Amino acid sequence: MKIRRAKAADITALAALEQKHLLDELAADKRDNSLQGQSFTQADLTTLVNQHWVVVAEVEGEIIGYVIAGRWSFFKQWPIYRNLLNRLPRLDYERAKLTEKNCCQYGPIWIDSRHRGQGIFEALVAFLKKIVANELSYMLTFIAEDNGGSFAAHTRKGGMQVIDYISFDGRDYYLLVLPTSESYF
Repeated sequence: MKIRRAKAADITALAALEQKHLLDELAADKRDNSLQGQSFTQADLTTLVNQHWVVVAEVEGEIIGYVIAGRWSFFKQWPIYRNLLNRLPRLDYERAKLTEKNCCQYGPIWIDSRHRGQGIFEALVAFLKKIVANELSYMLTFIAEDNGGSFAAHTRKGGMQVIDYISFDGRDYYLLVLPTSESYF
């Protein structure tokens, strides 16, 4: 398995992987048209690859997983991220204030179901954390309360910690943070 930064040639594969697993974050009893996972257009993915951080896992030339982190300037086009930005002034982690200038939005992360449970999640998060640390101190994300698998992966395998609990658009979420440098632990 190879972990690397995404490049423009990967965008079609990223979009296909995302569409294949888009509903994975929803509980089986909630898979209907009323709730949808985060989805990006090819233009969004192009911007993320070129101006933010996208890391891929590749096996024998096939992209089998990826994770995204982006600056708030990109993510604030969606209401839920604007809601998170409005909360930032009230969020502390280890006595540090989280701000638009010291943290970014982490996620989503997608791993092909055939390759889950093989350490890919941890490898993607570790690589992403290393490259984001060159510019920012923290990564922030939210996970739906009913997405127990993702919550377990992010807290147990990814080392993220819950710092708040929010509701948005009729759904409840954990808000988690991950310092990008070991010196922040």
